[in-house]
Amino acid sequence: MLSYDELTSPERELWDAFPEGRRVDLRTGVPEDDRVVEGGQWGAGRTVRAAVIVALLLGMNTTQPGAVACLRLAGARITGPLDLAGAQIGQSLWFEDCWFEEPVNLFGASTRTLVITGSRVPGIDAGSARIEGNVDLRRSLLESGASSPFNHDITALSLTNARVTGGVVLNRAEVNAPGGWAVAAGGLVMEGGVFCRGGFLARGEVRLLGAQLPGGLFMQGAHLTEPGPRGVALALDNAVASTLDFSGGFTANGTVRLQGTRASGTLTFEGAVLNGPPDAQGPSLVAPLMQAVDFDFTLARPPSGTVDLQGAQVSHLHDGEHSWPEVVELDGFVYGSIKVDEAAGRREAARRRNSVPHRVAWIRRCPGYNPQPYEQLASWYRKAGHDDEARRVLLAKQRHRRRTLPWAARAWGHLLDVTVGYGYRPWLAGVWLLALTLLGALSFSTDAPKPVQRGEGAPFQPLVYTLDLLIPIGGLGQRTAWYWPNASLQWLAYLLIAFGWVLTTAVIAGVTRALQKS
Repeated sequence: MLSYDELTSPERELWDAFPEGRRVDLRTGVPEDDRVVEGGQWGAGRTVRAAVIVALLLGMNTTQPGAVACLRLAGARITGPLDLAGAQIGQSLWFEDCWFEEPVNLFGASTRTLVITGSRVPGIDAGSARIEGNVDLRRSLLESGASSPFNHDITALSLTNARVTGGVVLNRAEVNAPGGWAVAAGGLVMEGGVFCRGGFLARGEVRLLGAQLPGGLFMQGAHLTEPGPRGVALALDNAVASTLDFSGGFTANGTVRLQGTRASGTLTFEGAVLNGPPDAQGPSLVAPLMQAVDFDFTLARPPSGTVDLQGAQVSHLHDGEHSWPEVVELDGFVYGSIKVDEAAGRREAARRRNSVPHRVAWIRRCPGYNPQPYEQLASWYRKAGHDDEARRVLLAKQRHRRRTLPWAARAWGHLLDVTVGYGYRPWLAGVWLLALTLLGALSFSTDAPKPVQRGEGAPFQPLVYTLDLLIPIGGLGQRTAWYWPNASLQWLAYLLIAFGWVLTTAVIAGVTRALQKS
C-alpha cells in the first residue's frame, strides 16, 4: 500500500488534485521537450507511477464534499502496468500528451468517460468493459502490446464485447499492429458512433464483427493498411449500424468485408479507394447478404480485386465510371433503383452508363451464367417504365444462356433469336413473313402453274398462293389447286411451306416464353 511520504513531487501533485478534479499539467511548454514520441526520456519531474493512478481510482484518496473527483493528467511519463481489470471506477480518466511505458488494462472494468488524447500507449484492452460516456483516443499512437499479459501480442486496441454509452473517437489516431489486429471490437455495443476521421491510420486489421453501432461508423479519409495473413483490412461482418461512411478518400489496402452487414441508412464509398490485399489476389469488397437503404459505390478509381454483392439488398444503388472491377459477383443482388453519377459536364457519359449495353456488360462481368442479375435489371427497367429496355435485357439473358446449352439446343436458340428474338422481338416474324411473301409473289408471277383438276378451283393469284404456302393452319384454296411443272418453283413452294411451319413454331415458342417471364 502506498503512503503519501513515498510519493514523488508530481505524484503528490496528482494525489492532491484528484479529489477536486483539477488537472495536473507536467508539460514544459517547449514543443521540442514535449514531443510524446520521446516521452521515454522524460525525467523524474514528469514521471508518475501507474500504481499511484490505480490507487487513486480504487479509492485511496477520498472525495472532498462539494467536488467531483476526476483524474486529469497531461504531459506525464507513466511507468509500470496500469492494471484496472475488473475494477469499478466511479471517476472519469483524462490523459493528454502522456507516454505510457506499458499497456492499459481495463478488461471487464466499469468506468466513466475514458480520454487518452495525443498520447503514446503500447496497447489498450477494454474488452468486456462498461464505459458510461465516451472513449476519446484522438491523435494518440496505439501500438500492439507485445509484452501485455492480458491481450494478444498482435492487438493494439481491444473493445471486444464492450458496452459504451457514448461514442468512440479515433480521429487522427494511429493504431499499429502490422499483420495483426489494429482494432478488435467484435460484439461492441454502443449508443453513439465510431469516428475514425481526419487522417486515421490503422496498420493491421480493423475488426467490428457483429458490432451494434446505432450512431454509425464514420471513416472519411481513413487509411487501412498492412493487414494480416487473411488480407482483410476491415471486417464488419453481421454488424448493424445507422450509417457506414467510407468516403472522402477512404483507402483500404486489403479486403473490406461487409458480409451480412445491415445499414438502416447510408452505406457510402464515395471517392474511396479499394486496393484489395497487397498481393492483388484477393477481393476488394466482400458484401454478400449486405443490406442498406442508400448504397453509394462511386469510387475514386476501379477496385483492384473482385466485388462480391451476392444476395445483397439495397433500395438505391449509386455507381459511376470507376465503380466496377473486371469481375463482379451479382447473383442475388437486389436493388430498387440505380442512379449514376451525373457530375457537371458529364451527363451524356452518365446516360451511356445507364444504357442497356453498358448494364448488360456490367452483368457479363459475373463469372458463368446466372439468370437473376438479368431478371433484376429488367425488373428495374420495367418499374421505371422502360419496357423496351427490359425486353432487350431479357433477350441478352437468353443469348448468354444459349452459350451454356448443348449444340442442338443452341441451334434451336439461334433460330428463335433470328426469327422472333426469343419472343421479345415478335416484329421480326413480320419482317420474315413480308420478305418471304415478296419473294414468293415475284417468283411465282414469272411462270404459270398447272391446275390439279381442270375447270376447278379459284384463278391463280401469286400473292394469295404464297400466303397459302406460308400459313400452315387452314388454307386459302390455292396451294391444293395448283402445281408447278417448273421444278425450281415447286421446290420454292416446298421451302415456303417449311418456313411457314418454322416461323409459326418459333412465334408460339417465343411468345410463350415471353409471357411466362413477364
